[in-house]
Amino acid sequence: MDGQIVKIWIHTFFSTKDIKPLIKNTFESVLYSKIRGKIEEEFNSYVKEIGGTEDHIHILFKLNPSFRITDILKNIKGETSHWINQNGFLEEKFTWQKSYDAYSVDESKVNLVAEFIRNQKEYHLKFTFPEEREAFFRKYSNLSTGRKTV
Repeated sequence: MDGQIVKIWIHTFFSTKDIKPLIKNTFESVLYSKIRGKIEEEFNSYVKEIGGTEDHIHILFKLNPSFRITDILKNIKGETSHWINQNGFLEEKFTWQKSYDAYSVDESKVNLVAEFIRNQKEYHLKFTFPEEREAFFRKYSNLSTGRKTV
């Protein structure tokens, strides 16, 4: 068999700056659609699921190994911040936090992670974003943190 097969699933999440509740229902679905389009068209990577709450989002996507996660997220965060501000969706300036979390996902867990992302609003009736982030950190603390800023 010629060629190569690379399947790297990434679950990433990040919040608005200072975890402010700025992602409003009025533009949330359009924002997710814009993010999906950018990842799929500009970075040739398949998006399985995008979801979140007013203060953060989760993205599950199959990474094209020609691109670095840092570059993809820097681009997405920069362009969507600009887009939100240019379209006047909010009265205050929109900015994402600089950091993000990203974890690889085993192929056998992709649908489970996608369901978790789809159910973010229900999940966050019980837990805050900082609690969620801490739970991920504890779960994967035997690995290097890999925390980056974009």
